[in-house]
Formats: sequence, structure tokens, C-alpha cells
Amino acid sequence: MIRGRTQTRQKGFALVLVLWILSLLTIMAGSFALTMRREASVIDGIKSNAQAMAVAESGIALAEMMMLVPDETRRWPADGSIYQIDYANARVRVRLLSETGKIDLNKADEALLQALISQAPVDEGLRTGLVNAILDWRDEDDLVRMDGAEKAEYQNAGLSYRPRNKAFQSIEELQLVLGMNERIYNWLQDLITVYSGQSTVNLQLASLEVLQVMPDMDEAVKEEYLQARRERAISALTPESPLNETNRPAAPAGESGAVTIISEALLDDGSTAMINAIIKKADAGQQFPGQQSSPFQILKWQRNYASNISLFNDEMSELLVTEYAESQFDN
Repeated sequence: MIRGRTQTRQKGFALVLVLWILSLLTIMAGSFALTMRREASVIDGIKSNAQAMAVAESGIALAEMMMLVPDETRRWPADGSIYQIDYANARVRVRLLSETGKIDLNKADEALLQALISQAPVDEGLRTGLVNAILDWRDEDDLVRMDGAEKAEYQNAGLSYRPRNKAFQSIEELQLVLGMNERIYNWLQDLITVYSGQSTVNLQLASLEVLQVMPDMDEAVKEEYLQARRERAISALTPESPLNETNRPAAPAGESGAVTIISEALLDDGSTAMINAIIKKADAGQQFPGQQSSPFQILKWQRNYASNISLFNDEMSELLVTEYAESQFDN
């Protein structure tokens, strides 16, 4: 009798042990499957991002080609217009912005900088100080402007550097100016440049965003101007191949200064990638031995560019001039 109870207890214990082992194996198998699914998802994400980046890079290459087309009716002007190329499983939108159509940090006078900063996300009481701090950064002296900032003001703010008292080398340098913060800089970055070399803005090539901050321009005039420019661009373009045998790029024409190219790719699965590049016509003799000759010099190249706005949103779609099929560039 006792032996029978002992055997029953042993069988019961063995059964519980087996159930525990099965549960543990089930948990381990589930955890392994979840890990594999996560890794597969990560790999798919990396693959999609790489594909999107490759499509965005193709947009930069196509923009360079279209800037070289000698036929003005097919050349892409750097006036803020947007062009779209449709691939089998992706789309890419490309926007060209002439640097002469932006506000030059080194050449703009106080009035133009005031007009710019007056519309930036800055407290009204701090606007004049920020403008003067920018002017103090780029001037060659140590004299402090009213509400400006020179060496002492940076030291008092606990900063370990002082103004360069030289021209800005890049727009990113603006982030070092006393009073500048990330929010203001992000708002400014698509409106400013250090590559124009002009104290005024070329309104023929200025983007919608730049025109909106220009002083003494009526809003209705801006809209009429942009609409007329867009209609001219659309009417000049034809559905033919933009790079056919009679129209192959020969030599740079038209706008020869620095140009920003923004290329954003959107895959069918929703993956995106954006590149912001600044290029200019390469000077003769710039190539080094062994280098492949290129008509352009790259001044700046930003992958995964964090723009304030997507080229695929409704506002940017209003600037879309024309749409191409990938096959139109196969000639």
C-alpha cells in the first residue's frame, strides 16, 4: 500500500517536472522566435533604408545631369521647383535651390538680417540682440554692438570660446553664436548660405520660403510672382526624354554658382531617405591625377538630412513642376 502511494507520488512529480520542462522549452522557443522576428524586422529596415538612400543618391545624379542640359527648355532651374522621378517601387523628388537665392550670412546687411530674424521663432525682445551677435561674430573688431556679444559676453555666459571676428565658414557655425538655439537654427538653415557672396537676394531664383521673409514685398505680389514662374517652368518642359541624343549634357550653362540639391526618396513600403548636397561648377585644373573628371565640386553632403519639411507633403507638392518615368533617363 505504501509502495503504491510512493510510486504514485513519483509519477506525479515526474509529470509535474515534464510539464515544467515543456513550459520552459515553450517559453524559450517563443523567445527565440520573437528575437528572430525582431532581427528580421531590423534587417528589413536596414535593407529598405539602404534602398531608399540609393534612390535618393540617384536623384542627386539626375539633378546634376539636368543642370548641364544645354537646352534651356529642358534644363532644371535652381529656383526651388520640385521634380519627381517614378521608379518601379519608389519615387524620388528633387529640389534645386540656388545659393544666390538665399540670404548670405556674411554679406547681408543689418536691415536684411533684421527682416529675417523678425520672422524667426525668437522672442521679440531678443531679436535685436541676436542680429547684433551675428554681426559681432563676423566683424573684425572687438567692439560690442548694442545688445551684441564679443569675448566678454561669451565668457560671462560660461562659454569656452569667443567670436571668430571673421566670416562664417559654414551655416553650422551659426549655432555657436550667443543667443542661437536649435529651434531657431532649424528654422533658418534652409534660408541662409555662406556661398552666395552677394549682399542681396536674387529674387529670380529665390525659393518660396525666402520670398516670404523678404522685407517690403506684398504677399499678393509674392504669390503672383511664384505662380507665374511655375507656369513658365511647366510650359517649357515637354514629356520627351530630357536626355535624348540631341540633348545630351555638353557643358554647364545658366546658373554657375553654388546650388543646393535636396533629394528625398519614398519607397512603396514607406521607407524614406533624404540627402542635402551643395555643389558648384568645378574650376579648371581642380582634378587630381587619377581622379575621374567631374563638372561639379561638392561643397557639402548630408545623408539622412533632417529637413523641416518633406518634399512629399501637400505644401511642397504645390511646387512640383513635372513628373518623369525612370525610362525617360535611359537614353
